[in-house]
Amino acid sequence: MAFETTVEGEAAMAALGERIAARLRPGDAVCLEGPLGAGKSTLARGLIRALSTPEEEVPSPTFTLVQLYAGRDFPIAHFDLYRLKSAEEAFELGLDEALDQGAVVIEWPQRLGEARPADRLDVEIDLYGEGRRVRMIGCGAWMGRDDF
Repeated sequence: MAFETTVEGEAAMAALGERIAARLRPGDAVCLEGPLGAGKSTLARGLIRALSTPEEEVPSPTFTLVQLYAGRDFPIAHFDLYRLKSAEEAFELGLDEALDQGAVVIEWPQRLGEARPADRLDVEIDLYGEGRRVRMIGCGAWMGRDDF
């Protein structure tokens, strides 16, 4: 499954996060790649608010490395791996446990290398004029969930 779209503005990026959230299940990962300022945290914020409450405070986990949210149906963990040096550090932060208990959103998943979760949606965000080009590729359990 692969899907590509263009997104104009923060509200549209958050809305894409909401659309992804509607397809997210426990044990799933959403892996967000793109340059600094591409909108990864904005997409994650829309996704997390869709699964919890619209008022949920969703700061970027750049310094805390992981933020945990209860969610209405299952927990969500938001990881930012930008400052990690190895995949092992992500697992020390509780990545496996977060997947066992609910779903995860991972910014900078390339730090995991081959250790990326099997059931994941890879979301590649590129700068595109005034907007963003977003390509989504489903892996594992995400295969067939292409009705974006």
